[in-house]
Parts: sequence; structure tokens; C-alpha cells
Amino acid sequence: MSQIARGAYHKLPKRIRRRLRRSRDNFHGNVSFAVLWLARQRRIRTINEFETKVYSQNGEDGILRVIFHLIGTTNRFCVEFGVGDGRECNTRYLIEKKGWRYLHMDANNSNSPPIRNEHITAENINSLLMKYKVPPEFDLLSVDIDYNTYWVWKSIAGYRPRVAVIEYNSCISPNESKAVKYDPNGVWDGSTYFGASLLALAALGKAKGYTLVGCDDNGVNAFFVRDELALSFVPSPLEEIYRPPGYGIRADGKYIGHPPFDERHFSWVPI
Repeated sequence: MSQIARGAYHKLPKRIRRRLRRSRDNFHGNVSFAVLWLARQRRIRTINEFETKVYSQNGEDGILRVIFHLIGTTNRFCVEFGVGDGRECNTRYLIEKKGWRYLHMDANNSNSPPIRNEHITAENINSLLMKYKVPPEFDLLSVDIDYNTYWVWKSIAGYRPRVAVIEYNSCISPNESKAVKYDPNGVWDGSTYFGASLLALAALGKAKGYTLVGCDDNGVNAFFVRDELALSFVPSPLEEIYRPPGYGIRADGKYIGHPPFDERHFSWVPI
């Protein structure tokens, strides 16, 4: 149990603590029943206290667990693209441990049968979702394609996931709204030129009817919940939700993200 979970445990009513002591099945990893029970009793101020990693890159497994604990599930169907080989992704825990149905897509996985080998663009995303019979309403969408993330999410129409996990570029200041120039064949070169800023994605999410409820502590993914389901989350200024890079090169003992890009060859699109 994490330090947060232990602290939460001692805040529980005695009757709940007695019940927990009688059963070992109420705990999994670092996210305990104690934390989840407390989440039910108040509106969530920060999702970061629930972070835990099972199969996800960062703490996304724990964050998603508490989000769905609060809003419930419907058809337990998830879509994730940009999954690599599928071993480390945001939906594996839900699929393997909770029995969710799913669609995984990636452009570089012709040898992994459960993962559909598809080059995803703004032009073909809707036809791909139709091709693989994704229901119009489903529980979770996760997008991590490095380069065209903003433009592909913007192009999705006729599908309304209840929760969306979208990779953002935390190397960009939270007060800037911009994205890469769209290129259907664009590939991330390992530099800071990729995706879109959190402010740009938050504006897009708002236009689609989503509330930004948090970002993981490493500054990789932003979590959006449909407006009508987001009442359990206290609205916070974007500057408080934003998390800086916890990855990449270091300066003065701190991570500052990926290496800078060559401004002679790339430019941002204001959003």
C-alpha cells in the first residue's frame, strides 16, 4: 500500500477498517479500497494522488481506475491507438484484469495479431472506427500517436467516448495554444516538435463537450471526462492541472523534456 493509501486507511470509519482487515481482496497494487472509498465521499481535487503503474507508462492505470470508480462504466469498451507492441499502454490493465473489449491500432505492429496494423490519419480515423465496428458510445479512448494527436482527435466525429486520454506536449508552456502543422505522413523525430499544447487540447476538448480533469505527474497524458459526467471533479485552473516534463534531457537537475527542434524546418500552428 502506498503512503497515501495508508493515510487514507486511517481516515476511514472503524466499521470500514474492520471490513478491510477481514478481506485481502479489497486492495490491488498501490491503489487501495481505502483511497477509492474516500474518493466516493468527496469531490476529487486532484487525480494525481491516485496514480499507480501496472501496465501503463506512468500512473495512468491508477488514475483511470479512480475515474471509472466515480463515473461507472457502460459497455466496457476501449479504443487505443499508438500502443506499440501493447505491453505498456493505458488499456492493458482494463483488458486483462477487468475483461474489457477493445480495439488496439498501431502503424508498426504487423506481427502482433491482436493489434491492428493501421496508419492513422485525420482523414481515415472515422472509417477505421467504422471498419472495426466501434460502438458510437464507449467508455474509453486513448490517443498516443506522437505527431498528429491533436488533428486526429479533432477529426473524430460520430463517436463519444465517456473518457479520453490524450497525449500532450508538456514542453510547451501552459499559456500557449498551438499544435504541429498537420502532415498525414508526419513522424515524430524525437525532438520537442510533436503533438499539441495542453491549452490547445483543453480548448478542443471543451468544444467536444469534455472537461479536463488532470494530467499525470510525468507530463505525458491529459485526462478528459464528458461534461455531464465530470461533476465529481472540482474544476481547477489549467495552470494547476498542467504538469511539466518528467522525462527527457536534464538541466540543473530537472527534466526538461526532449531535445529542441530545428526552427528552420518546423513551425507551430496557433490554435
